[in-house]
Amino acid sequence: MKRSQPTSPVAEKRSNKKAKTQNMDAEDSEGWTKVEKRKQKKTQKQEVKTDSTQPRFMYANSEIVKRNHAIGIEDVRDLVLHLTAEGATPNWLRINDSSLIQKVVTLLIPGLTPELLGLPPLPTAATSNPNIPISIPLPAPGSASALPFIASTFSHACPTRAPGDQTRMHSILTAFFQGPITAAEMKKRASNQNNTQRTREKDPAQYLLTLEQMAENEYPIPSYAADIFQKPEGWIETPEEAKPSLLDGPVKGPKRMVYSIDCEMCLTEDGKELTRACLIDFYSGAVVYDQLVKPSKPILDYLTRWSGITATQLGPVTTTLAQVQAHLLRLLSPPAANPFAASGTPSAPFLTPILIGHSLESDLKALKLCHPLCIDTAVLYHHPRGRPLKPGLAWLTKKWCGRDIQTGGEGGHDPEEDARACLELLQKKIEAGPGFGEFKTDYESIFERMARSTKRAEKHRAAVVDIGNPAVMHGSKATTAVGCKDDDDVLKGLLEAVPSHHFVFGRFMSLANVLGWAAPKPEAGAPLPELAPTPGPDVLDPVLQALDQRLKTLYAALPPRTALVVFTGHSDPRRMALLNARKSAFETAIRSGMPAEELKPDVRWSASDGRDLEEAVALAKRGLLFLGVL
Repeated sequence: MKRSQPTSPVAEKRSNKKAKTQNMDAEDSEGWTKVEKRKQKKTQKQEVKTDSTQPRFMYANSEIVKRNHAIGIEDVRDLVLHLTAEGATPNWLRINDSSLIQKVVTLLIPGLTPELLGLPPLPTAATSNPNIPISIPLPAPGSASALPFIASTFSHACPTRAPGDQTRMHSILTAFFQGPITAAEMKKRASNQNNTQRTREKDPAQYLLTLEQMAENEYPIPSYAADIFQKPEGWIETPEEAKPSLLDGPVKGPKRMVYSIDCEMCLTEDGKELTRACLIDFYSGAVVYDQLVKPSKPILDYLTRWSGITATQLGPVTTTLAQVQAHLLRLLSPPAANPFAASGTPSAPFLTPILIGHSLESDLKALKLCHPLCIDTAVLYHHPRGRPLKPGLAWLTKKWCGRDIQTGGEGGHDPEEDARACLELLQKKIEAGPGFGEFKTDYESIFERMARSTKRAEKHRAAVVDIGNPAVMHGSKATTAVGCKDDDDVLKGLLEAVPSHHFVFGRFMSLANVLGWAAPKPEAGAPLPELAPTPGPDVLDPVLQALDQRLKTLYAALPPRTALVVFTGHSDPRRMALLNARKSAFETAIRSGMPAEELKPDVRWSASDGRDLEEAVALAKRGLLFLGVL
């Protein structure tokens, strides 16, 4: 909730309007008679009534108690949709005159904790509910508050919980920016799908991953497609497809090739390296390429149970990764120019082939290859329990193709068998339509929902201002997406976006960065990191002061009747991440056949560690929400 202010901008505006009216009357008394139409009088009365009404938020504690859990990120998303796009009224919050709210500004600020804000700890007594909004005490006169803006602006902090299961916390951004479509929209889409079922083109390209999906699933993306993946040494990328010139006439060319691919890896000193690659042509079913590969470093474990590779098989092999890359580039690149072709004869355009695979990003990383056109059966088909879980290839093939694969037991997988399974799954999808193989309710971006809204007479405009490149991630469907380098850039982008947009989202990351919450995941095989101590006041105070000033600057620039939604998303995730890394290292070691008693103490995993992980996840999911209306 927002604290009441002694003098509001609305009252000041009302006073100015009254003075202006008195001046106009004085001018009229000098000899002119002002004639107003009835409609103008009605408009003025409506403006006065509007000025005298102030929208307000009020938590419904009785409804929150009934939930037996904290407000979720999806509830915050639904609140934003209610204010911007005719979404359902939240039952955990009472909103007076929500129709008067003109703009919604939402800020995600990871790192704001109850300790930093001087809030009391969550109650642990059995008779107390830890999900009830917490009253924020006003800063005492002369006291040094860590973040005075929060204490002076908001009266309450509402506990929230991040999405996830018992062992993992799921993406805050995905939960906020993606929501289930409405029943009316679902019915409309089903009708459109039935109308186009007979005329739909049987083209695999309709199932290509979007750039946003590739980034979300950590695909190595070519530099010309998006500047979000830096190629390390030894990496290659498929050449960019030439765009046809508008001056050239239409040239009929061959159809785009499609290859199903699967790779196998072994464990070396540098982690997992490629040991076999297999490509199958989608249309003919013929094996185009199948090659064993000699890793550059000595093999520590052949992972035969999964790879099917043995020392006997790999012994005489001399083919290197660079040779495999060169062969694949010949398949994926335009052919060399024909020196005997007649001058001026237009050549058929080369279309970059499509690659199909299951969790294809792993195969591309093993090949050290960036490719722009990918179809992933792990994304194309759904897990029965929904995202972010991904279905296994063997389960999908059994479920939708009615046959068993990967039945070799200790003999491992056959990459040709796996590649053919991906090929068949794509064929099934093309024949049966986009809805085939789905278990969950369709989801859509909140920006698509806002765009369909009829709440406003003008077209709804939304902006995302974030670190990195939001245009290929959660801001891809927004009207405006602003990429930033740091929090100062974010503030600048917010100040520029607010006047011309109805909804604006921004994320400040400086606090989370200095706390070490945004550290990258450790690489496979790397030593497990240790938890760093919390920074001292000499490091933390300047960051908090800068954040407080940014919030004050933004707040002062917001127009009247703007709803301000600030949420933290989660708490410290480092212990959860460390325990999950230990669990993953343990499972990898056991799968490789290493006896548990031979593992190092810091890699072993016990039932007690499992309980610690569940506790760490529960703590990491805790967040705070602050609401107010200017």
